[in-house]
Amino acid sequence: MGDRDELHDLRQRAHAAGIEGNSKMTAEQLRHALKKVGKGTEPMTAKREAKGNR
Repeated sequence: MGDRDELHDLRQRAHAAGIEGNSKMTAEQLRHALKKVGKGTEPMTAKREAKGNR
């Protein structure tokens, strides 16, 4: 899977997980946020933490 395809897949997974407004997030940030949501963190909290805005 190419980098672009992976990023698209991550964005779709993030959207499905409730992480809205993820178009400016990097692949690393998306993976981090998805991992946090998987552990029970609220989607927008996970997004904020992944972007470094605690």
